[in-house]
Amino acid sequence: MSELKFDELFQQFTRIKVAVIGDVMLDTYMWGHVERISPEAPVPIVALDKTEYRVGGASNVALNIASLGASVSILSVIGNDDDGARLRELLAEQQIKTDFLLSSAKRTTTSKTRIISRNQQMMRLDKEVATDLGYEDENRLILALQTYIAQDKPDVVIFEDYNKGVLTELVIEKAIALCKHHGITTTVDPKRKNFFAYKSVDVFKPNLKEVKDALNLMVETVNEESLGHIHEELKEQLQHHISFITLSEKGVFYKNQQQSAIIPSHLRSIADVSGAGDTVIAVASLVYAATKDVTLMAEVANIAGGLVCEEVGTAAIKRERLLQECKLLLK
Repeated sequence: MSELKFDELFQQFTRIKVAVIGDVMLDTYMWGHVERISPEAPVPIVALDKTEYRVGGASNVALNIASLGASVSILSVIGNDDDGARLRELLAEQQIKTDFLLSSAKRTTTSKTRIISRNQQMMRLDKEVATDLGYEDENRLILALQTYIAQDKPDVVIFEDYNKGVLTELVIEKAIALCKHHGITTTVDPKRKNFFAYKSVDVFKPNLKEVKDALNLMVETVNEESLGHIHEELKEQLQHHISFITLSEKGVFYKNQQQSAIIPSHLRSIADVSGAGDTVIAVASLVYAATKDVTLMAEVANIAGGLVCEEVGTAAIKRERLLQECKLLLK
């Protein structure tokens, strides 16, 4: 693919409308330094230098979409609390639309606080309610998606599942049916609980460990043949179109009815793998929505996933850096 074609592709992103539906989170990073051990217990004392707030989970997928210039809306249910208010502010600052981000007195906004010293995570504190949405909130979310589709007519809907209770079986079933009815591309980053609920989606993107756990498989040799068998087993249950499986340091694998391949990862200086899956599903969804080219989708998403691993903490892909790397590596 020529450099000019990549310029055209990335420009095309600005004309794509995306919805991300799933579990949103507030990520808090508390950066500090350690000089001594506590006299109260054998633990380090962290002297805090700064606190940073970032969007996480499905919000980080939306942030990656916005960073690439596409129009993006987030659909979820959060708590009616201070963390939820802060999350709304952060999303608005990043030009992520929150018109259909619902608040509920029955929920707590998922929050993850990481304490970091010398670029190493020392502790993580979680606050969340991970039970499934109640019937009322389920139907509010489905109605919100229905209204959003009627108003914005999106090109692609991304399901971002973190097992925090927003994507229930009912929400998944109704949301996919709405997208199919309106001819909207659907992509999924699944988790174990509702792994097989995403029937008939266009792109199904688990990682290899999630697939092996879900199918109860012991895969010793990871190659195109063994991964092809995994695709067939997935397809038997999901009837989806494309399997797109991330393989950690080995790269990514894709397969549809016509073609398949393993795309090796590119050599990187890895600092932190958190958030890489968010970037991969975001970039894959955009490229596929723009081109319907599964090979190009996998190649560009593979590069993007590697790039964000060079930064500490969840971080969005940088548009110009990704464009530069695509021109360099995908000639």
